[in-house]
Amino acid sequence: MSSDDPTAEANPLQEARTDEPAESAPHDDADLSGASRRHPRVDVALPVRISTIDPETDPNTGRPFFRATREVCANLSRGGLFIKTAEPPSPGRRVLLELHFPDGRPLEAVGRVAWSKVLVDPHGERRTKGVGVEFLGASPDQLAALNSFLDDSTED
Repeated sequence: MSSDDPTAEANPLQEARTDEPAESAPHDDADLSGASRRHPRVDVALPVRISTIDPETDPNTGRPFFRATREVCANLSRGGLFIKTAEPPSPGRRVLLELHFPDGRPLEAVGRVAWSKVLVDPHGERRTKGVGVEFLGASPDQLAALNSFLDDSTED
């Protein structure tokens, strides 16, 4: 952000995208607020298990490994979700997502990390990291549970 930006002082956190592939959808401020999204987002705080499908390579040993962690889903839509995570998988990586809605219904879906972001304070300290994950597929029952949850959440 440039020093002549009038919002630089008002906003203590600045957003920095990392490893965003050129072919991914743009994420301007309107997009992050949900104003220009194809699917409305619902704010949630649901535990989610995220596991990589394709192996990653350990930079120290050169050996392949798979990652599986428990994180928090911060928002959800029919098209995907945002996951807060301290160690975001790189964009383009395919992942298996497992979460349970408050009523106990599960959602297991395959997704693709569309983008990752880091929020930083004015002193350059990292605060919140996360990834946007696009849904690639799920069973019809799982998609019905997702749609029901989202419909119920937007009626409130």
